[in-house]
Amino acid sequence: MDGNILDPDGAHERLAAWKGRIDKLAADTQAMSEQLKEVRVTATDPGGLVEVTIDSAGALSDIKLTGKIKSSDPNAVSSAIMATFAAAKNQLAQRSQEIIADTMGTDSAAARAIADSVGAQLITDREPAPAQHPDDEDNENRSFMEKW
Repeated sequence: MDGNILDPDGAHERLAAWKGRIDKLAADTQAMSEQLKEVRVTATDPGGLVEVTIDSAGALSDIKLTGKIKSSDPNAVSSAIMATFAAAKNQLAQRSQEIIADTMGTDSAAARAIADSVGAQLITDREPAPAQHPDDEDNENRSFMEKW
């Protein structure tokens, strides 16, 4: 192939190579999509109050509260839930970007665009804050019901 655009054989080879790249991109995109659909992330707050699980879209799919919430301030529980949800979304973004890199590579403009989009939708700056326990407050060991 000498690059002459009027060369039918050369044009045919260039079209075949182009089609091969498009077919590979389509297969890689399909594989990436299938893997991304299956991702689930579970995060636990540092204070051990809550565990959240999110699905591949970043939607909350499960939440588990531990017995520690009985002796915790309701605001601390609420903050722990929200911060842990945010941490799970950050983990989901990271895992999704790993899948994109593994299936489509890091040199592809399409892969970079998809990874950037995932990051923009999921990544948050909010980090889990340690939950406050009654021992940390002036309220000694009273439950949150007693504090109201």
